[in-house]
Amino acid sequence: MTSVSSPTDHQPPPEPAETPAPEPRPSRDRGAVAVLLTTAGALLAVLMAALSAVLELQLISLRVGGQLIGVSALLALVGNLFIGRFAYRATRHKWAVFPPALVWLAITLIAAGRTTEGDYLIASNNWVGWAMIGLGSLAWTIVGIRLVSSSPAKTTARTLY
Repeated sequence: MTSVSSPTDHQPPPEPAETPAPEPRPSRDRGAVAVLLTTAGALLAVLMAALSAVLELQLISLRVGGQLIGVSALLALVGNLFIGRFAYRATRHKWAVFPPALVWLAITLIAAGRTTEGDYLIASNNWVGWAMIGLGSLAWTIVGIRLVSSSPAKTTARTLY
């Protein structure tokens, strides 16, 4: 003999009430980590600017077939735009763009002067050196103007470029 069961006979057991997860307590570590990451981003941008300036100075006299090529000037333009963007995005502070710009400019202007032996790293008849200084400075100017002219709401909502 088979018995017919009703749908109410096979109800699943009631689920235990879930206890809400405790809310995380505010931690001082998050603030310390944020400051540490911001500082590391700013220092890395300064280091990249210094290395970029030294590399560009090494490539000033690069020649192909006896002719100077402007790879140093192109690298200054593109590299400084990248470093400026990195400095802002790594720190989310507009001021973070200026230390790398000053380091890059200081290194290139010092290189434009005489060494103790009387040599010039950027010779007056080397158009690539002067183009490097001009285009590199232009790149920092573009980054600075874009940051200063953008409102804070736009700056946080969209990318720099």
